[in-house]
Amino acid sequence: MISIVKYPEKGSWSALLKRPAQDYGQLMNVVAEIMNAVKQNGDAALKQFTKNFDGVDVGSLTIESLEWNAASTISDELKKAIDEAYENIWKFHALQKSPEISCEIKPGVFCWQKSVPIQQIGLYIPGGTAALFSTVLMLGIPAQIAGCENVTLCTPPGKDGLVHPAILYAAKKCGIENIIKAGGAQAIAAMAFGTETIQKVDKIFGPGNAYVTCAKMMVQEFGIAIDMPAGPSELCIIADETGDSEFIAADLLSQAEHGADSQVVLISNQEKLLKQVVKELEKQLNDLPRKNIAKISLQKSLMILVNDLDEGMELVNTYAPEHLIICSKENDHLIAQIKNAGSVFIGNYSPESAGDYASGTNHTLPTNGHARAYSGLSLDSFCKKITFQEITQSGLAQIGNTIQTMARAEGLDAHARAVGIRLKNMRS
Repeated sequence: MISIVKYPEKGSWSALLKRPAQDYGQLMNVVAEIMNAVKQNGDAALKQFTKNFDGVDVGSLTIESLEWNAASTISDELKKAIDEAYENIWKFHALQKSPEISCEIKPGVFCWQKSVPIQQIGLYIPGGTAALFSTVLMLGIPAQIAGCENVTLCTPPGKDGLVHPAILYAAKKCGIENIIKAGGAQAIAAMAFGTETIQKVDKIFGPGNAYVTCAKMMVQEFGIAIDMPAGPSELCIIADETGDSEFIAADLLSQAEHGADSQVVLISNQEKLLKQVVKELEKQLNDLPRKNIAKISLQKSLMILVNDLDEGMELVNTYAPEHLIICSKENDHLIAQIKNAGSVFIGNYSPESAGDYASGTNHTLPTNGHARAYSGLSLDSFCKKITFQEITQSGLAQIGNTIQTMARAEGLDAHARAVGIRLKNMRS
């Protein structure tokens, strides 16, 4: 079960909060071979890897027209749920549109900036232990709002050689037509290099296992952008006596069931609450279909007893969690102290599951401490900010000497000359 650590010294925090080891070094040779095979042999390599790793002999890598009919076979209840989640996620992400900004810096010197969608993007949707159709919405909706023209979605097929119907339904909602039946590092390689069937993309989005993560890290060497560094799911909860032990245990298990390498952390100034949560974990765990996965995750997780919640927030910022839940009588006080977190859930009735599915925020978030420097996925992730400027003769006359002085001071005479020639032309 989960460990309880009482009043740890600050000097021990770094070691205490260490994530389960992710040694991508050992995977790199394997992933490099896979990527090279896909680069050299294209579709043939993809099909072979799908047969080797997924046990499926796919005739075609793309979704045939009849296969799309499977999207209608999901239950009406699930259709309604996906439709509502789609609306909520769309509403929140549509608000993130950046208006074009412009300014006349000086008379005759005009500068402006606008967002332009990335044209070629690749979305990776895991389909191993669970078909994550919710991730289709989280990636597909902002891509749709941004106006990305060419979207390729890769996901591993099931044992029947087909893509899960809920993934197809969600993809249809997002206007995604190009779905490839391929998963793992080989799918990342296919999107990075292109094959006979798959168009090379400029940026790859989406979570995955260690092989997928390693492949995403490696394709950056070939000029392909990725959404963010990603790893196993994680959740941190900070709570005082107002926290509900039943709710907290349920939230911890909701992340622990993601994978054996997931991690959850509970921080509190109430030892009684920690003990109550332990009992609730034991009680709720036995009812979970994925309890064996959750058990392994809990063994790598911990509860921390602190002197007060201000100290607890220092721990939170040191940990920089992917997800953070705050349950306290002083929520506003604690919120003001947040420096590092991917997404924050406030109060006893804001479960992390809401953000995973339907509240409207994005569930693609930085893990493994990367929340110190990275944001979660947003509309901006699918756009480029391009700046423009237009300078009139009078405008250049005003800033020309400044440009020349700075350029010469840096020893870049050609830069200075590019201005000087124009100024001379204006005077003649």
